[in-house]
Amino acid sequence: MLEELKARLRGEVERLTHELTIVLPAEIRRAVEMGDLKENSEYKAALERQQFVQARLGQLNMRLSKLGQIDMDQIPTDRVGLGSKVVVEDEGMGGRETYHLVFGDSADFEEGHVTMGSAIGRALAGKAVGETAILRLPATTRRLKVVELVTIHEDALGDE
Repeated sequence: MLEELKARLRGEVERLTHELTIVLPAEIRRAVEMGDLKENSEYKAALERQQFVQARLGQLNMRLSKLGQIDMDQIPTDRVGLGSKVVVEDEGMGGRETYHLVFGDSADFEEGHVTMGSAIGRALAGKAVGETAILRLPATTRRLKVVELVTIHEDALGDE
């Protein structure tokens, strides 16, 4: 999971770097050749895109740096942690829900993906199968019993 995320981010960095160093300079050159830069919408659009790409590259590089600092040995193998897929049972309402704990600012939150810093992520972190997490929300308090757990370590073994 971690390596897939790093690869996807590196791919986006490569695409944006190409756009920043090849595509946008060509667009800016074409726009400059049209003359009168004060009223040149193509020039303004290219400069705005250039600023956006630079900012996004900064975010991606910071994220890759943080991902590189994650020590897999520090993530528990028998408790909920980063990358865990957790099935919980709501002790009050009885239904089951599945959550996948992801890294802080994950770009694509699929259904069931929650960050470690979210209320659910914080409540579930460190819990083992059979333990109950207490999730305090503004309107209610939920008791979520961990019934199934696949850690990032087990998930990585399944990918091999």
